[in-house]
Amino acid sequence: MPTFEHRVTPDEQGMRIDALLARSTEVRSRGEAVRLLEGGQVFLNGSRHTAKKRIVLVGDVISYSSQPSAPAQLTGEFIPLDIRYEDDYLIVLSKEAGMVVHPAQGHAEGTLVHALLNHCGSENLAFLQGEDRPGIVHRLDKDTSGLMLVAKDEQAGLALQEGIRTRNVNRQYRTLVHGYIAPDTGLVDAPLARGGAERKRMVVSEGSGAREAITTFEVRERFEAGQHDDGYTALECKLYTGRTHQIRVHMDYIGHPCVGDPVYGRLGPAAQLGLTRQFLHSWRLSFVHPVTGEALEFTDELPPDLARALDSIAARRMV
Repeated sequence: MPTFEHRVTPDEQGMRIDALLARSTEVRSRGEAVRLLEGGQVFLNGSRHTAKKRIVLVGDVISYSSQPSAPAQLTGEFIPLDIRYEDDYLIVLSKEAGMVVHPAQGHAEGTLVHALLNHCGSENLAFLQGEDRPGIVHRLDKDTSGLMLVAKDEQAGLALQEGIRTRNVNRQYRTLVHGYIAPDTGLVDAPLARGGAERKRMVVSEGSGAREAITTFEVRERFEAGQHDDGYTALECKLYTGRTHQIRVHMDYIGHPCVGDPVYGRLGPAAQLGLTRQFLHSWRLSFVHPVTGEALEFTDELPPDLARALDSIAARRMV
C-alpha cells in the first residue's frame, strides 16, 4: 500500500493529529483519519502512533498508508437495554454503571455498541464516529450511569451532534461532592487536556492542546460534616461542552471532588459512603426531535447504589 509522509509546518502546530490527517488529500474524512490511527497505520517521527488527540509540533514527521485496514467485524450481543424512547431515527436509553460505551483496548466485547447491534442491526444505526461506534452520538464514562442518545439515522445523528455543539441539547447530571459549597450556583470555565504521562487522567490546563470546558452547577442539598468527612453537597450540573471526565475534573479543580471517584477523589474509604464508583448520573435530557420537531424531555432517577449513599447521610441534611 502506498505510504505518504508529511512534515508539520508552523501554521499547523497545535492541531490534533487526526484533524491534520483529515486535511490531507489522501485521507477523505476525520473518521478515516481516526481509523488509520486506531488501525496502527500512522507513524509519528518513526514510531507507530494511535492517539487521535495528540497535538502536533513543528517538524513532526507523520507517515501513513492511504488505505485503512478493514475494521474488525463487530457482532451483536444480547445485553438488556433500558430504553426510554425509540423511533426510526433515535433512541434514548439509560446506561447502567459499569458498561463501556464502545469497544476499546481491554473491552472487545460486552459494550453498549454490541448491545445496540443486537437490538437494531448494523443497517439501522448511524456510523457517525467510525466503524466501531455505530449509533454513538455522545458518551458517558464507564462508571457514570444515566441517559444517553443513540442515532439510528445518519442525518438525525448529525443534527443531534450539532445540537450538542450549539448547546441546544440539554444534558444535566446529578452528583454528590465532598465539602460544603456556599454559593447556590456556580460556573467552572477551565480548559482540559490529557494529564501528561497519565493518559487516562484529565487536568485543567492552559496549554496549546487544552480544549474549552464549561460546567455550571446548582446546589440541591447540603450535608453537615461527620467523623470521617468534611460534609457533602448535592449538585445538579449542566454541561456546555462534553470533554472527557469534565464534571469530575471540574469538581476536583474547585476543591470538591465527586464522592466515590477512584481517579480524582482524595479522602479515605470511610468518606466515600460505600461507593466504588463516582457519584455521577445523567438524569435529565431534553432536545427538539431533529425530524419531527417535537420537544422531548426525559428524566432518570438515581440508581440504587447512589440512592443508598444519599440516604446514608439523610440525617445530616442541613435546613
